[in-house]
Amino acid sequence: MSERILIPLDGSKVGETALHYVEEMVSKLVPEQTVEVILLQVLSPPAHRVKIAWEIIDVPYTKEEIVLANQKAMDYLNKAGEGLRSKGVTVECVVKTAKRGIDSAEKIIKAEGEVNANLVAMSTHGRGGLSRWAFGSVTDKVLRGGKVPVLVVRAKRRKKVKL
Repeated sequence: MSERILIPLDGSKVGETALHYVEEMVSKLVPEQTVEVILLQVLSPPAHRVKIAWEIIDVPYTKEEIVLANQKAMDYLNKAGEGLRSKGVTVECVVKTAKRGIDSAEKIIKAEGEVNANLVAMSTHGRGGLSRWAFGSVTDKVLRGGKVPVLVVRAKRRKKVKL
């Protein structure tokens, strides 16, 4: 049996929580079970947001800036996949760019089908209340809108240091 696990990463340590969980999980699987992991990073629409007087406008990136952003994302994903590769897991890295009006969750849901994933493993910041309402939850949207099971791993909260 072969499993294909899609792990969306946003470049943050919190976002990598699910990656580390999957690394541990893979080492406990039956040896004859092959696992392929697809690491995905969705980049923001390729434009700088510039405030001019009272208006905010989007200035498109140059072709060179787009190539550089994609290469930087691919380098990050390859580095993030080193732990899985050391365990014999086949790792594929995919970079997608969101278009204006399409958010990361929609790109992740679309990628599920494109890579033929059996499972999506995602980290969640664990926001609630007004924070979740204001920022939305990519994980929640994927959980509700996707077609494959979603493993949600809650990132550990940092303890606040009192001074």
